[in-house]
Amino acid sequence: MRILFLGDVVGKPGYTAVLQNAEPLRKELRLDALVVNAENAADGSGLTSRQYRRLVDAGVDAMTLGDHIFREKEIAKTLATSKRIVKPANFPPEAPGKCWTTVKTSGGGSLAIVSLLGRVFMRPVDCPFIAIDRVLEEIGDKTKQILVDVHAEATSDKQTIGRYLDGRVTAVLGTHTHVPTADACIFPGGTAFQCDVGMCGPYASIIGRDIKRVTQTTRTFEPCHFHVATDDVRLCGAIVQSDVDGRATSIERFERRIDK
Repeated sequence: MRILFLGDVVGKPGYTAVLQNAEPLRKELRLDALVVNAENAADGSGLTSRQYRRLVDAGVDAMTLGDHIFREKEIAKTLATSKRIVKPANFPPEAPGKCWTTVKTSGGGSLAIVSLLGRVFMRPVDCPFIAIDRVLEEIGDKTKQILVDVHAEATSDKQTIGRYLDGRVTAVLGTHTHVPTADACIFPGGTAFQCDVGMCGPYASIIGRDIKRVTQTTRTFEPCHFHVATDDVRLCGAIVQSDVDGRATSIERFERRIDK
């Protein structure tokens, strides 16, 4: 199976870039599945139901979210009813949404998608290790192809979860920091890993936000709205190839500059 996972979609620049390039990338890269973290699509924080529908129509197979999951309250209904989007599996059971889902790929296979929130420098959540053990037991023999998005701040948090899952899932790919890391690799057990795949959005920015506004507030403590930046838009993620047993055979960083 050949999977492209795109990191945090940030604001209109990132969202538009994914909409316009999802189907062309599927063809160009011969993808079986395209999965996107849509955490920040709605003006830099959250995802609307309309954006969700448009991303699916554009060719996105499944979406993960993160700590900004409910910034747009309307998404709760989508989370509760859709099979193409998941909440973090270590959120409370009462939170709307599925802890995992499976989608049929263009090659006729099945891919399971799971999201986890880290706990270092993050909001309080349930244990990700207990959550993923439960999810993997539920997935059982439904599919051997399993992609885990670890939405976390600390590289140590992501690495610990990745090592814990080595040989048990196809890929553990990090999101949240918006900065791509240079550590893409395959662990000894056959799990592809990268601490952070980067963001889909404007890189002439501070993690997607207007440089002047962020700098001014940081220097003066004077609060202001951090507008999403607009320049140097890129799509960033990782391409993972796996065998029939769900073991990763390759991982490569993906980065594509989008011309205005």
